[in-house]
Amino acid sequence: MTDQAVRPRSLIGLRSFLLDLPRRTKRAILVVLDFSALFLIVIFGMSVRYGGVFIPENWKTALLMVLAPTLTIVSLAYAGLYRLVTRYLGAHGHSRIATAVAVSVLIWALAVFMFGQQGIPRTVIMFYGIMGAATLVISRHLIGWGLRNYGIKLPKFEAGKDRTAILIYGAGHPGIELARALERIPGNDVVGFIDNSPTLWGQYVADFKVFKPEKLPRIIERFGVKEILLAIPGEDRNQRRAVLKQLEPYPVVVKTMPLLEEIAAGHIAISDLRPLDVADLLGRDSVPPIEGLLARNIRGKNVLLTGAGGSVGSELARQVFRQGPARIVLFDVSEPALYAIDIELRDILNSIPEDTPRPMIVGILGSVLDAALVRDTLQRNAIDTIYHAAAYKHVPIVEHNAVVGLSNNLFGTETVAELALECNVERMVLISTDKAVRPTNVMGASKRLSELVLQARNAKKPNTVFTMVRFGNVLDSSGSVVGRFRRQIKAGGPVTVTHPDVIRYFMSIPEAAELVIQAGAMARGGEVYVLDMGEPVKIDELARLMIRLSGRDVRDESNPQGDIAIAYTGLRPGEKLFEELLIGANATSTEHPRILKLDEPGIDQAELARELELLRAAMATRDTTTIQAVLMRTVEGYRPEADVSATATAAAAAWVAPSRTLH
Repeated sequence: MTDQAVRPRSLIGLRSFLLDLPRRTKRAILVVLDFSALFLIVIFGMSVRYGGVFIPENWKTALLMVLAPTLTIVSLAYAGLYRLVTRYLGAHGHSRIATAVAVSVLIWALAVFMFGQQGIPRTVIMFYGIMGAATLVISRHLIGWGLRNYGIKLPKFEAGKDRTAILIYGAGHPGIELARALERIPGNDVVGFIDNSPTLWGQYVADFKVFKPEKLPRIIERFGVKEILLAIPGEDRNQRRAVLKQLEPYPVVVKTMPLLEEIAAGHIAISDLRPLDVADLLGRDSVPPIEGLLARNIRGKNVLLTGAGGSVGSELARQVFRQGPARIVLFDVSEPALYAIDIELRDILNSIPEDTPRPMIVGILGSVLDAALVRDTLQRNAIDTIYHAAAYKHVPIVEHNAVVGLSNNLFGTETVAELALECNVERMVLISTDKAVRPTNVMGASKRLSELVLQARNAKKPNTVFTMVRFGNVLDSSGSVVGRFRRQIKAGGPVTVTHPDVIRYFMSIPEAAELVIQAGAMARGGEVYVLDMGEPVKIDELARLMIRLSGRDVRDESNPQGDIAIAYTGLRPGEKLFEELLIGANATSTEHPRILKLDEPGIDQAELARELELLRAAMATRDTTTIQAVLMRTVEGYRPEADVSATATAAAAAWVAPSRTLH
C-alpha cells in the first residue's frame, strides 16, 4: 500500500476544497490567518517581557499592539506576497517576506517612540520582527507541504478526477493572459510557467512561478502535469520546433495559441487554444511576402480565380480580396465550395466602411471545360489577371479516373489559356505541383502537360503573360495527411502511413497563395517558379511526433504496451516515395529571396497540338494504351507506376539521407 493510499480522505477533500476557492477568498483567508498569528506574537512577546498574561492598561497601548500586525499585513500586500501562489513560494518569496516584515517593524518602532512607547519595550519590537518573519515563512511552507502531500496527483483520487494540472510554456503577455483566463475555469490547476529567459527563472509572473526548462521532468512528475500550453509567438516556427522537440519525450498533451494576428483585441479566450499546427511540428519559418509584389497585378484590377472554392483557391481569394481589386470573380464547379468562399468574402465586404473602395464579388458556377461560359466570364468582367487553381489533385482518384482527370486538368487549362489569349487577358498564372516533375502518376503528368500548354503559347510572344507556380504539399488542405493523422489519433488509431521511407515537401496554405501571387507579379512569360522549401520531411516521423505530442505513446515492437499503432499500407496507385521540384538544375534567383525561377524545356506548339489531338481521341475511346504512350512521349521523365515499382525503394534510399528527421 502506498503512502498516498493511507492519507486521510478528509485532508484530501479539504485540499481540493481550498484549491477550488476563488483566489480573492483564498487571499482573505490568508490575511486573517496572518493577522491572527502576528497579533498573538505581539501578545506573547509582551507576556514574556512582563512575566504574565499581558493586558493593555490603556487604549494607546492596545492601539500600538494592533498596529504592528496591521502594518505588516499592509507591507506584505504592497510587496505582492498575497498575489503569489502559496504552495510555490520558494526562496524568492522568503526574501520578500523578510523585507516586508522589516519595513513594517521599522514603521512600528517609529510609531511606538512617537507615542512615548506606552509600555512597549524595544525587546518586544525586535522579538516581533524575528518571530513574525519566521512564522510567516514557516506557515507558507506548512501550507505548501500540506497541499503537495495530500493530493498533488489528484487524478488518482476520485475527488480530483475533474482537475487538470497545466503548465504554460512562455511567460510573455500571451502566457499571462492565458493563465488568468484558465484561473476562471473550474477544474484547471495552473502550476506555473516554463520560459527560456534566464532573467525570469525563479521570478513570479501573474502570481505563478517561472521555472527553468531543465526542470520540466521534475515539474511534470511533481505536479502531475497533463497539459502543456504553448504561449510562444506563432511567427517564430524555429523556436516552437525546438520547444516541441524538448517536450516530445513526456506523456503530456501539447496545445498552442494561434498566431497573434488571429487573436482579437483584448483578452485571449480559452477557445483560442488549438491542437498543434503541423507547421509548428515542421519548424520552418514562413516565407515573408513582398507587399509590392502582392498588389502589383491585383490592386484596382479585375481578377478571376478558377477553383476558387478549393483549399488553395479559397486562400487565394482571401488574399486577392485584401489587395483591393476592382472586381473578384470566383469560378468553381462545386456549388457548396463556391457558396462558402462567396459568403465569407461578402461578410468581410459588409464590414468595410461605406467610404472605402469595395471590390465587386461575382460568383460563377461551372466547369473550366465549358468554353462558352469561360469566354462569357472573361468578357463580361473584363478580366485582367487569372489565377488558375481548378484541378483534380488527389493522386489515387485521378489514377483510377485518368480520362476525367486529364480532361479537367489538361484540357480545362488549355481552354482557359486559349480564351485568355482571345480576350486579351494581361496574365494567367497556373497553380502547378511538384508531382509534375518526372511524374509516376496521371495527375502529375496532367499538370506537367498543362505547364507545356502555357509554355507553348507563351513562345509566340503574345500580349498575355503565361506563367506557372510549382510547390509541394499544402498543409491542412483537403485530403492532407495531417488532418487524417489527427482524426486517426483522436479515434485511437491506427495511424496509417503508406511507407516508412516516404518523404514530402510542405508549405502552409497562406504561403502557397502568397507564392502564386508574387510569382505571377514577377513573371515575364513562360517561367516556372518554385519556393525554396528547405529539406523534405519523413512522413513516418511526422506521424510519430504527432502521436507523442498528443500525450500518447507509439505502439510498436519496442513498446508493445503503447497507445496507438502505426500501420504501413503501401504506396497508393501512382504515388512516389519522394517528390522533386526541379526538372533540370537551371534555377535562378528572383527579387524575392525565397522564390526561384526555372526556364524548363518545352515542346513546339505544332508538335504539342498533334499529341494533344491523339490524346483527345484516345480519351474518347478509353484507349489506355495510347493514352500512356502519348504521356510517355510528351512528359519528360513520366514512367507509369508499373515501370517504377522495382526501383522505388532504391531511389528513396538516395533521398532519405538529406531529409529532415523529426525527433
